[in-house]
Amino acid sequence: MAKIRDRTEDFKDAVRHIAVSLGYNESKLAAIMASFIIHKPRQRSSFMKAALKTLESVGALEQFMSKHRKDYVDLHRTTERERDSIEHEVTAFIKVCKEQIDILKNSISDDEENSKGWLGIRTDNSNADTIAHKHGVVLILSEKLHSVTARFDQLRAIRFQDTINKATPRRKLNRVPKSSSADISKPNNSEIRELDELQPQPLSVQQQLLDDETRALQVELTSLLDAVHQTETKMVEMSALNHLMSTHILQQTQQIEHLYDQAVEATTNVELGNKEISKAIQRNSSSRTFLLLFLFVLTFSILFLDWYG
Repeated sequence: MAKIRDRTEDFKDAVRHIAVSLGYNESKLAAIMASFIIHKPRQRSSFMKAALKTLESVGALEQFMSKHRKDYVDLHRTTERERDSIEHEVTAFIKVCKEQIDILKNSISDDEENSKGWLGIRTDNSNADTIAHKHGVVLILSEKLHSVTARFDQLRAIRFQDTINKATPRRKLNRVPKSSSADISKPNNSEIRELDELQPQPLSVQQQLLDDETRALQVELTSLLDAVHQTETKMVEMSALNHLMSTHILQQTQQIEHLYDQAVEATTNVELGNKEISKAIQRNSSSRTFLLLFLFVLTFSILFLDWYG
């Protein structure tokens, strides 16, 4: 097996020799030699900076959900207002990330319009590859945002189910006191009638107090049941809106994937068109050479025949 030799030092000597021959001073020469050791950071485009910012926003959203997951799901850790606040912040996060992705898609559309030349034909092959790469970046960001929103939908469904389970015993308790009070009132009627003869006025006062307390409990239970119904309705509406947003994000992801496939196909077509144009240029140059040669031979033949005649 052939031995591998490190030619880095030879390359540095060649660069140093060429730099000296071009008249570089010591400071420029030192800067060139230092570039071999410490490479300059690559300048990122505005699109890549915006894409990295969007990725950081999605990552921050995912960390926020992981941090407050137990607070949002467990009904005993936080109050309804705190859970609503968490849900509002997550919704605002999702909206901001979606707006950033829309801005990236609009910038890609502008690049596609600027890259088209006369008759809508792309003239730069490298620009087409860059646009295809940008479509892929937006596709990855959209899929990541969709996965985070789907996870939040699951947490919201758990909260909604817990709210329903918490409201169900209250309905049963609201029905049980009515039947129990009716059952208790039946056996106590005879006792009340027996004691009514001895203490008619105090018993009537106690009965009135019990009736007032029963009505107050019924009113309180009814108000609680109405509040639970309103909460359930709001949860259903919010879940439907979030599901609709997730569906739209998934549709946009599919559209971006389709555009990415079209961009890759267009890049392939441009490459094939460039090859055909190169072949046509070669054929044109060869036919021109043949025509010039034919005219030269024909002229020389006419002159020779004229001289010979």
